[in-house]
Amino acid sequence: MDFVAGAFGGICGVAVGYPLDTVKVLIQTESKHTGIWHCIRDTYRRERVWGFYRGLSLPVCTVSLVSSVSFGTYRHCLAHICRIRYGRADAKPAKADITLSGWASGIVRVFLTSPTEVAKVRLQTQTTQRRPSASWPSAAPPVCPGPGPKYHGPLHCLATVAREEGLRGLYRGSSALLLRDGHSFATYFLSYAILCERLSPAGRSQPDVLGVLLAGGCAGVLAWAVATPMDVIKSRLQADGQGQRRYRGLLHCVVTSVREEGPRVLFKGLALNCCRAFPVNMVVFAAYEAALSLARGLST
Repeated sequence: MDFVAGAFGGICGVAVGYPLDTVKVLIQTESKHTGIWHCIRDTYRRERVWGFYRGLSLPVCTVSLVSSVSFGTYRHCLAHICRIRYGRADAKPAKADITLSGWASGIVRVFLTSPTEVAKVRLQTQTTQRRPSASWPSAAPPVCPGPGPKYHGPLHCLATVAREEGLRGLYRGSSALLLRDGHSFATYFLSYAILCERLSPAGRSQPDVLGVLLAGGCAGVLAWAVATPMDVIKSRLQADGQGQRRYRGLLHCVVTSVREEGPRVLFKGLALNCCRAFPVNMVVFAAYEAALSLARGLST
């Protein structure tokens, strides 16, 4: 049931957070954007609302599987650890048990998410020029339509990357993704467990709905605060396959980015990540807990 509840929570989360995810990727990969609002205005001027939803179909199709694996792996790993250490799966886990299970959850999901992340980033960073309309005032002169996009959807993007760059192209940036998701998911589940424990009324093991919303939102913010530096590097490595390649690997990308743009480059999109993470993960955990409660009610 954890797999099913995780899938439901993931779908709800992506529905809330995708437009801000697009803005985050554009800020991290294109130095021309001076801030969040500049990026939003520029994207809207060139591509209207559709520009914020480029590459959405693939995450919607795959997020249920990925979220299902994340939550399911976490719960099953935690149950096995508790069974080994304490003799029963439903024993109260220690913080180290939760951290290890969260880390395992983050590592496992990388093998599923890397190709879809490559397609998502490539689609989000390819641009198509449009003439601005009077509905969004801009001092910039009208731009003529440019050449057509290289990728015509997620599946076409995956096929093109596989044909031109091979299997390595589909897993470009996976080293940064491993470093990002391992410790961020450890932080994610540990902070959620601690906050739920603190917010639970006396005599109860779980908080009320408001407590779940607050704990989920805060857990998401903390996880993204930890993940952002490697998220920047991951996005740059995955977008790098378009045109002439700039980066030879993870370390070279880190060194080059910091040398050219300073240490602050590793925290590009941090504010946006945190702003997006709170409502998204608030919805994810609320949907996850609601699905589990419904399943328990139906089974009794």
